Amino acid sequence: MMEPAFSGWTHLRAELVRSFPRFYELEADGPLVMDLGEDGWLLEVKPEGKVLCQYGVAMEDVMALMSEGTPEDLGTDEVAKQAKYFLQPAVSKYRALLLQSGFIEETEMTDEFVAVTFARPVDLQNRAKLEDLLRWCCRQIGSAS
Repeated sequence: MMEPAFSGWTHLRAELVRSFPRFYELEADGPLVMDLGEDGWLLEVKPEGKVLCQYGVAMEDVMALMSEGTPEDLGTDEVAKQAKYFLQPAVSKYRALLLQSGFIEETEMTDEFVAVTFARPVDLQNRAKLEDLLRWCCRQIGSAS
């Protein structure tokens, strides 16, 4: 098991789950994740001191939309390009707001999914400020669905 970057992560994680009961873990001692509304946005707090607002799509969903059942005809690059195109309407709805609020936009791509991620460093030792940011994300993105 990997030691988290922030030594108080275990305690902080427990406190955040109490404050935000919708948080869940994908792996033990890993980041906390929360679904933000119906749109498919995710909110994530990472043990290395980052908050992410992320919107993604599974590659197989994109292939199904594009190919009408013939995904073998499509290269990964083409599918990824289409996935980014598919993500743009949802992402553009919040891009300016997130960028103005100190988030940095990145695109993450694996064989399973493509996601547009807005990341912002946070001081995990300042729980009040962290919780304010999480509430802000929930209000801005979570309530818009």
